[in-house]
Amino acid sequence: MENQKLFCTLSFVGTAYCGYQVQKVGVTVQQKLNEAARAVFGTECDIIGCSRTDSGVHANMFCITVSERGQGYLKTSIPTERIPLALNAHLPRDIAILSASWVPKNFHPRYDVRHKEYRYLIWNSPIRDPFREGLAHSYPHVLDADAIARMNLACEAFLGEHDFAAFMAQGSKVTSTVRCIYGAKVTKNDNLITFTVSANGFLYNMVRIMAGTLIAVAEEKISPSDIPEILKSRDRSLAGSTLPACGLYLNQVVYGF
Repeated sequence: MENQKLFCTLSFVGTAYCGYQVQKVGVTVQQKLNEAARAVFGTECDIIGCSRTDSGVHANMFCITVSERGQGYLKTSIPTERIPLALNAHLPRDIAILSASWVPKNFHPRYDVRHKEYRYLIWNSPIRDPFREGLAHSYPHVLDADAIARMNLACEAFLGEHDFAAFMAQGSKVTSTVRCIYGAKVTKNDNLITFTVSANGFLYNMVRIMAGTLIAVAEEKISPSDIPEILKSRDRSLAGSTLPACGLYLNQVVYGF
């Protein structure tokens, strides 16, 4: 399409990748997308993602734009509805293009995001599940309904606009650590605990630290009433541990269209 970028949604299992963004060392999701786009469109492409996921992090929904290198737009004779099939034919089995459409040249998949939703999965059983290996964090001490209730009380304290410096990896370089949380909750279905959180943006390791803090709340090492003071302190040492990347999923990306 003349003067438009290709917009694609995709999903991927991040276990085999050193995160999304191309790096000098290690295979990344973006690298595989670059290879597929070059094979399908016959030219080098600029592929921009909606987020910079870490090594081992997964995505139920991830968004990218594709344009010709240095041009800001993409020309192709391939029907739009055929593009996902064409790209998927050149992608590994753990990455899949879900949909394709067209957006204006000035659209940016990262800066134009309204909000994102992440999920953190915890396999809560002393018996490991081989089908969850690398796809959920294993926590062997069974958490009862009271523990889940405490975790949800803590979630309520996250809601709204706060300074989340205490929930950011130390050494991160950002201009502001203030973020607005729109929703946060914990559910348990059989042995699977799911922490779901949506916000206008997230800091480095923020969701994994929030999830680790909720585990500490479940263990009664941190009280739900402590969360406001931890936020005010801006002290990373007062929050919980950073849980492993394997349980983290970018679940939804919302734009204004």
